[in-house]
Amino acid sequence: MVIVTLGNPRDKFWGMILALAPEGLSLSGVEMASFEDLVVMVKDGESFTPAVVFFPMHRIERIELDLPDGNLPSLSQRFSAKTALDPAGVLRSAGTKNSAGDAA
Repeated sequence: MVIVTLGNPRDKFWGMILALAPEGLSLSGVEMASFEDLVVMVKDGESFTPAVVFFPMHRIERIELDLPDGNLPSLSQRFSAKTALDPAGVLRSAGTKNSAGDAA
């Protein structure tokens, strides 16, 4: 699980890397602004489809692992604590529902 910071326009995404190549990054996840909404939807059992997006390398400013920072839990830990589910598993299974291949 990673947090990707993008430029032009500035944005952040949280999710699971599907592919990383010199051309860019493919990710299954959500915009950071939608993270809390995603948690509520999953917790309430609502269906959702994560964004499966490609970002060209020139837009990527930073890719960081979603890790805790001192006493602050990671987004993955927050997701798991609120939903009792593994975020990578949720994004993987939701991503493969609309795809013929394996998103892992």
